[in-house]
Amino acid sequence: MIRKPTSRLLLAPTVLVAGAMAVTACSAGDSNTGSAGNEPTAIEGGTLTIYTTAEDMSFDPATSQSLAITSLGLNARRLTAWSVSPDATTEVIPDLATDTGTPSDDGKTWTFTLKDDLAFEDGTPITSEAVKYGLERSFATELSGGLTYHKAVLEGAEDYAGPFDGKHLDSIETPDDKTIVFHLNRAYGDFPWVASTPAFAPVPLDSGDPASYAQAPVASGPYSVSSYKAGNEIVMTKNPEWDPATDEARAGGPDEIVFKLAQDSSVVAQSLIADREDSKNSFLATFVPPAQLVQAQNDPKVGDRLVTSGPGALEYLALNTESEQLQDPQVREAIEYAVDKTAYLTAKGGEISGDYATTLITPGIAGREDFSLYGDDPAGDVEKAKELLAEANATDLNLRLVIRDDQVAAAEAIQQGLAKADIEVTIQTLDSAAWSAEIPAGDGTGYDLTLSSWQPDIPAASANIQPLFASDQIGNGNYNLARYSNPDVDAAIEAALSITDADEANAAWVEIDKQILADAPVVPLVYSRNSFLHGSGVTNFEIGEFPAYPNYLTVTLGE
Repeated sequence: MIRKPTSRLLLAPTVLVAGAMAVTACSAGDSNTGSAGNEPTAIEGGTLTIYTTAEDMSFDPATSQSLAITSLGLNARRLTAWSVSPDATTEVIPDLATDTGTPSDDGKTWTFTLKDDLAFEDGTPITSEAVKYGLERSFATELSGGLTYHKAVLEGAEDYAGPFDGKHLDSIETPDDKTIVFHLNRAYGDFPWVASTPAFAPVPLDSGDPASYAQAPVASGPYSVSSYKAGNEIVMTKNPEWDPATDEARAGGPDEIVFKLAQDSSVVAQSLIADREDSKNSFLATFVPPAQLVQAQNDPKVGDRLVTSGPGALEYLALNTESEQLQDPQVREAIEYAVDKTAYLTAKGGEISGDYATTLITPGIAGREDFSLYGDDPAGDVEKAKELLAEANATDLNLRLVIRDDQVAAAEAIQQGLAKADIEVTIQTLDSAAWSAEIPAGDGTGYDLTLSSWQPDIPAASANIQPLFASDQIGNGNYNLARYSNPDVDAAIEAALSITDADEANAAWVEIDKQILADAPVVPLVYSRNSFLHGSGVTNFEIGEFPAYPNYLTVTLGE
């Protein structure tokens, strides 16, 4: 998975680019199944191997962007965690805390109480002060790159530079060893989700050199990092101080977990397809490459060991609303009708690659509502598009579609679909770094259209909407790629962020979803489906409705 560095967004979800993970669970042949059907009986113990293309991994919660259910979650607990299921939306649950937080002061203050008998791997008690210190470390300039949700909402955070000079953040109070109180600069209903992000993991005050903590963290979860060889492997062994009775989120099944780094995904996939002896107790943490995916689909010996997601991350076409040719909403509506999503999905690999998208809030998010403002035919409505363009007196459009160099087939599908409505599209390809400089960080003058993909880091509708459509997220490396600015939408986003009642908040976000799409700043294309492979000795390999990743915390071995 590839993540972009995040600025101090109110929310800072994941930008997905080619090769990034995006799955919600079902087996390859049955979209109603959330795990690999005929599995071996789960056992305690053994060594689970996880193959990854990454050359390095950070276990420092201050710098990590790891989701709550992936790598860092094996080592570091947080105040809250996620309960994921293939059959239900993800719920926030207590982790180190006794509950998911108690709001007061109309949602501007949140209080958590730690569970009894929590300890680090060396037996030192986990206290509220250790949680506070872990958060404070994330503000240090030498520990940049982590998720930034908390930095935008904690009172006084904008002037804080970390604890290494002896200063502390007064908006985090620890009145006793088990109580931690957060004072926010605004009411914020999603704070229980924020408390599940990496920075909310406890770190001992005597943790030593912050530069080396990423490779030698002090465990609060079921696994300790016992050896770390960059570019080679990371070995994790059972933490004897972890108490499963206090942990609803983690199974802690294998005795040992080994991450094999810098792997060739095609080579690993071939080994898993063959179910070789040295691959039986392993899985590939990245998507199955296209050639091996076809091979696995056609190999009856693979069967349910190929796990293909349900609909996940949103892939979309962004329409630059500042472009002279796209300022008229009627022109943008015409493009909504003209895009051929069937051609786009075919270019992506067909039905196994995604479901057609019509909304901005992704599947698996609580409160999400299905609707379609621009017809029900994914192939589009060319005649309706031409009619709208004629009414807008826009019959000579020539649009510049700027893409990354791994998106050519998808871009050509967009180009061919728009051509049917007499909209000419010129494709320009850039490498990933150049695309980032030109589109998220640029001034908006270099493109009319661009393709992108988005999966939030927390299962909240706010994480779908705010980063992509709030006007303060235009430029400067942020991801309002449509450069969309609507004061009414900005006000609605601010109001929804402050709602602490979940049902009320969900309803507000659905209305914002509809409000934005009525302005047609983006064309929702597909919700990505992606495929993973594991060996025959792996069981409990589940991928919930959200997030679109395997749940590392519950994978066990079987016989």
